Amino acid sequence: MRTSSATVATSSDGEGSVRTRSQTQRRKRIVQAAAALASRGGVEAMQMRTVAERAGVALGTLYRYFPSKMDLVVAVVGEEIDLLESSIERRPPGAATPEGRAVDVLMRATRGLMREPELADALIRSLIMAEVQTPFGDRMAGLLLRVSGEGLSFEQASEEQRDLAGSLAGVWVHELLEMLRGRRTYDQIQRRIETAASRLLADL
Repeated sequence: MRTSSATVATSSDGEGSVRTRSQTQRRKRIVQAAAALASRGGVEAMQMRTVAERAGVALGTLYRYFPSKMDLVVAVVGEEIDLLESSIERRPPGAATPEGRAVDVLMRATRGLMREPELADALIRSLIMAEVQTPFGDRMAGLLLRVSGEGLSFEQASEEQRDLAGSLAGVWVHELLEMLRGRRTYDQIQRRIETAASRLLADL
C-alpha cells in the first residue's frame, strides 16, 4: 500500500499518523497470513480470498494493498529479507574475509528458508516466474555488499561490484532451488557457495 507522506502531514491532531499505523499493521497482517498459507501449501494455497479471510480483511481491501497474487508474493519475499537483515544486525558475520562473510549470510538465509520448505519453494519458484518487478535481487546484492565490503552500500558500489554481488545472489537462488528439488544437500550448497564467493568477491 503506497501511503503519501502528505496524508500524514496534513493531519495536525495525529489522526493521519494513527491511520497510517493502522494501515501498516493491516498490511503486515495480510503478508503474515499469506506466508502462513504458503508455508503449508505453496503458492497454490495462497488464494486471495483465503488470505483475506485469514487476515480478517475484506477481499476488496486486500486488492487495494496487493493488486495481484504476485504482488503479494513479492511482499512475502520482502518480509523474509527483512527478517534476514534483522538477524545480520543482531549478529553480524565474523569471518575475516569478504567471501567468508558473504557465505555466512547466504547459509544463514538457507537455514532460515529451509525451516519452511513449502514457503521457500513457493517464493523461489514464484520469483523465477515473476511477471512483476521484484526487489529481491537488488536487496540480496545490497546485503552481500554491506557485509562483504564492510558497510559498502548498493549506491556506493561500482557497477562491477554490483554485478559480482548480484551474480553470487543468483548462484545462491539456483542452488537453493536445486536443494528444494532434492538434487543438493546442505553441505553441497555450502561448498558451491564458498567456491563461487571465493571467485567473485576475492577482490572486493
